[in-house]
Amino acid sequence: MSPTDPMDDGARPATPAARDTGPGTSEDRPADTTRPVRDTGPGKAPALLAARVPLGRSTAWTTRAAFGAAGLGNLYRPVTDEDAALALATAWDRGLRSFDTAPHYGLGLSERRLGAFLRDRRRDAYTVSTKVGRLLVPAPGGTGDDLANGFAVPATHRRAWDFTADGVRRSLEQSLERLGLDRVDTVYLHDPDHHADQALREAYPALERLRSEGVVRAIGIGMNQTAVPARFVTDTDIDVVLLAGRYTLLDQSGLDVLLPAARRRGVSVVAGGVFNSGLLADPRPGAPYDYATAPADTLARALRLREVCARHGVPLRAAAARFPLGHPAVAGVLLGLRSAEEVTDAADLLDTPVPDALWDELRTARHLSADVPVPGPGVSRP
Repeated sequence: MSPTDPMDDGARPATPAARDTGPGTSEDRPADTTRPVRDTGPGKAPALLAARVPLGRSTAWTTRAAFGAAGLGNLYRPVTDEDAALALATAWDRGLRSFDTAPHYGLGLSERRLGAFLRDRRRDAYTVSTKVGRLLVPAPGGTGDDLANGFAVPATHRRAWDFTADGVRRSLEQSLERLGLDRVDTVYLHDPDHHADQALREAYPALERLRSEGVVRAIGIGMNQTAVPARFVTDTDIDVVLLAGRYTLLDQSGLDVLLPAARRRGVSVVAGGVFNSGLLADPRPGAPYDYATAPADTLARALRLREVCARHGVPLRAAAARFPLGHPAVAGVLLGLRSAEEVTDAADLLDTPVPDALWDELRTARHLSADVPVPGPGVSRP
């Protein structure tokens, strides 16, 4: 998963009998991804934004909108400590209670900032996810910055791919130290594109053991492709997939195999990258699409989508943020946020009513195929 698409209390059942843990042995039954866990309190946030949804059959949950904290790791440009704290405080006030981070994001800066905000809050009031697969190794005498990897931070460490069982435990221990927390709720295998076999053979069993021991409540995989996550959904007992950019208004490739498999096996999906790197937020010549300049035909599609949305008085960004929630396997959307202004905008977008007529026109104009599920008023609509 690229850094631009980053991708949250109670003890977990500790006995293997509580669930089928071997590869391919999970019962193929759908998770109830529309059942809120509980209310978040009076009047603080729109019901859709703050609704808490279980992740698969685990005891972990996500709010329908979750805070993606890659930006707090100085993604592309610096963010001050004060602005990072204000962004998180604004998200909290608007009802977001699920937060996603990773060691990769700013060489640990995102985890440190997120932990500083969360550690004084009641632990059962929020969920936090982090990722394993990249160990941060000190780089004594390192000079320069980390912008080659997308982050405006000093190059104090280097990343080392490690999907061994020992690497998983070391990575999680280091994350907990940076966060200043005694546990996280969800741990994802992060971008094992070129390490899929090792991740399946070594890293996944290590995560499964951590889950059975109650160290974490949910385990999953986070990527911006569908083939490897689909393999994990089919062959393991993960709880959740963090899918970046593959279930959006422009790219529904997640529907081919991954989302149907997740629905059958009771695995939740958290949709990240809902704007496809920015094109669906602001379609214009030169706009990015999946980390490169958008091709002319893709830009034209985005502009046509914007025209349809405008006819219904809905910003394209609002439709793009809401669209993934129409699929019954999708528990929530993960939005990359870095400032109070961005948080406020995102919350307002998800509170924007999207009429059924807009989705109907997108289908009629073949921007969406007839069998793509779309959101209704708070629930999916076939």
